[in-house]
Amino acid sequence: MTAADRPSTLELREIVTEQLKLLLEQRNYDGAKALLVPVQSVDIAEALEGLPQTMQLVAFRLLPRAKAVEVYEYFSTDMQETLIQEFQAQEILEIVNTMAPDDRAELFDELPPQMVRPILAQMSPEERQVTSQLLGYQPETAGRLMTPEYISLEDHWTVAEAAEQVRSLARDREVSYYIYVTDANQVLTGVASMRDLLLADPNQTLAAVMNPNVVYAQTDTDQEEAAQLIQRYDLVALPIVDRQRTLVGVMTVDDAMDVLQIEATEDIYTMGAVRSEGKNYFQSSLLSVTRKRIPWLSVLLLTNTLTIFVMSNFEEILDEVVALAFFTPLLIDTGGNVGAQSSTVVIRGLSTDELKNRKPLWVVLRETLAGGMLGILLGVAVIVLAYVLMGQVQVGITVGISLLAIAVIAATTGAALPFLFNAMGFDPALMSAPFITTVVDILGIFIYLSIATALLNI
Repeated sequence: MTAADRPSTLELREIVTEQLKLLLEQRNYDGAKALLVPVQSVDIAEALEGLPQTMQLVAFRLLPRAKAVEVYEYFSTDMQETLIQEFQAQEILEIVNTMAPDDRAELFDELPPQMVRPILAQMSPEERQVTSQLLGYQPETAGRLMTPEYISLEDHWTVAEAAEQVRSLARDREVSYYIYVTDANQVLTGVASMRDLLLADPNQTLAAVMNPNVVYAQTDTDQEEAAQLIQRYDLVALPIVDRQRTLVGVMTVDDAMDVLQIEATEDIYTMGAVRSEGKNYFQSSLLSVTRKRIPWLSVLLLTNTLTIFVMSNFEEILDEVVALAFFTPLLIDTGGNVGAQSSTVVIRGLSTDELKNRKPLWVVLRETLAGGMLGILLGVAVIVLAYVLMGQVQVGITVGISLLAIAVIAATTGAALPFLFNAMGFDPALMSAPFITTVVDILGIFIYLSIATALLNI
């Protein structure tokens, strides 16, 4: 089989799901076990989520314990909650005691408190202490996401001693590719990689081998900021310290990727005025979705009524030149689209720090000029279109000039408002596309009919 003939990852998961469903229906449990042996944990998790709910627990229990824990960590929150309610007490303990501490804390965050308390009480003292420590940090901070499963050694150790210690610890540590170097008080002083140890003289101390310019975050650092540090410096893990710079944990790159995906999704939802707190939008109930969207839509509905007021003040010219009404949707849509495009690029630029070294005035001016160029090109096209279809040059010129003015104002407004919100300490994404579009719609109608009144002498 050539590479081109091999099924894609998505197709492979669908094949596994279908074959697993068939084997379970036939009660061929040995065949189901054999099917799952070569499959990656993340793919097993997705395959099991694709099964009917009555089969999910059966399939999960076919997995060896070590594999089951890995698979469980990849399940969605809803799936984790559903399964844990079906488990026996001993099964729950076996899973949560073996889970990575940060994954366990994330699970407990989502479970009802009445379910978490008895589980915590029955956990081993060591795991209970670690979990309680992580849950003690504020949500959406680096402390809440970190894992205490790392390797740290004091700076007076020799490379040979360090290598021996790494051999004995690495199997039980989630992060074993970095060795974090501390002083006698566990204050972070440097970091060394496994490569550094391999290339160093065995008699050298870690203080001589380590890199003292270590990048780190504090426990109360926002999770997105910590994730951006991992991205910026191409790290596999980021050490987390307290206010005394005592090393307390490590945030891994897989957690950083999850955070960046979640934050990007939140920004997109917010820009669309459909932000959903907590659960994934598509896991929320219809009632919850409606409740979260109706306030924004109500505000926009009330705001849009201003267009009725604006148009009623220009009733005379609309009665006189009915053709003007034909171009109203075109102008409104174009202005809204230009404004939404400008706000989108600015909001994303602020979110990713791409505009960190750019002056807001430069960005706004650039978008204004872009809006002007777009307005000229679209305006000329509209003038030609009005002449060809309706034979009315004056109306075409009126629409063309209005389109230019609306495009400039839309681009300027769309670029400026996110900067204004950011300066006021609000999330720039709150300047969402629907809000920008509504503002531009009202201004656009007023500009269009004002220009028509002036040019057509009515």
